[in-house]
Amino acid sequence: MLHARDATGREIGRTLWDRVAAIINVRTHAHARATQLIVEDGRCAGVRYVDAEGGGTVRARCTLLATGGAGQVYSETTNPPVATGDGVAIAYRAGAGVADLEFVQFHPTALKMEGQPRFLLSEALRGEGARLVNDAGERFMTRYDPAGDLAPRDRVARGIAREEQRTGGRVYLTLRDLDPQFVHRRFPLISDACRRAGLDLAIDRIPVGPAAHYVMGGVVTDVNGRTTLSGLFAAGEVACTGVHGANRLASNSLLEGLVFGARAGAAMRTAPEAAIEEAAVQEFEPRSTTFYGERPGSPIGVAEAQRIMWEQAGLFRDGDGLMAAFAALGPAQPDEATTHTVARVIVLSALAREESRGGHFRLDYPQRNDSRWKRRIMDTVEQDLWQKK
Repeated sequence: MLHARDATGREIGRTLWDRVAAIINVRTHAHARATQLIVEDGRCAGVRYVDAEGGGTVRARCTLLATGGAGQVYSETTNPPVATGDGVAIAYRAGAGVADLEFVQFHPTALKMEGQPRFLLSEALRGEGARLVNDAGERFMTRYDPAGDLAPRDRVARGIAREEQRTGGRVYLTLRDLDPQFVHRRFPLISDACRRAGLDLAIDRIPVGPAAHYVMGGVVTDVNGRTTLSGLFAAGEVACTGVHGANRLASNSLLEGLVFGARAGAAMRTAPEAAIEEAAVQEFEPRSTTFYGERPGSPIGVAEAQRIMWEQAGLFRDGDGLMAAFAALGPAQPDEATTHTVARVIVLSALAREESRGGHFRLDYPQRNDSRWKRRIMDTVEQDLWQKK
């Protein structure tokens, strides 16, 4: 656990960039987007990318994906616009295994104001004494969970959504019981974000709601970042190391980025040709069920796909809704947006897991089922016969 007040991620990113920029034999391409992995003789040999000048190809003995998350698969997300799941999509299309993509964490308290970005309001606020209240000013979380405001993220997020449905009103976070100077000193970035939205974090009731925040699954790796595709490594949110299980703990993203990032870097330097450890692959079972949906009349846009994912594959899921989402997304297209690819695999994974566990909650299977589903499922593009139909 590391903290730089409420700007930990920004400080890590700044420090990494300062260090990298000082290394003369490291070349960076700003605002370039990797679009495809180069696969030759069954191994990754580099990437193709696009940028303002058109793009190009980079070849290497080993390639690391550190592309972050996929929150932009959903219409409501705390993630920045670049978090479109590109790393997961290009690895999957190249034949690498992906897993646990049904487990998406929805953060319960994102700023929910028309015309404002869905800025994350850290649960550290509730840890310091902030309270969730409804339109009438009543605390409500114990109606949905005995742990109240400090229940796990997935249960608080569902509690907020159910309270909104029950009352038809909004939900707020209030810090009025705390000292205003302490609030602004302890949470400077959040205070500034609220101020830009015309709110005072210490005094005003802050409207909040759930939003897609972190994908626990991703590209399957071993503890050294090696994937099932030789020459390809992954670290950070794009990877599926298994450390999160079905329900990520707060700040475990630091573990993913700093610990496994360092291990992947060391492995790339010392043994770039080594394959993934067999024991890491044996933890998974291949997804055995294939689902077919109706072909849409024409491909849907990204915004429509995001809306469908939020409504049918978000906080609450069921078989009918997931099948409808799969039908709307349609079969894979060679030039489709990466968000469509990731969305489709999330839906397929959620359909396959007929239980509720962690961030994956199905209304038609509301209980956890250890006897049948206490296992991890890996998906590969070769298994998805629907692409060829």
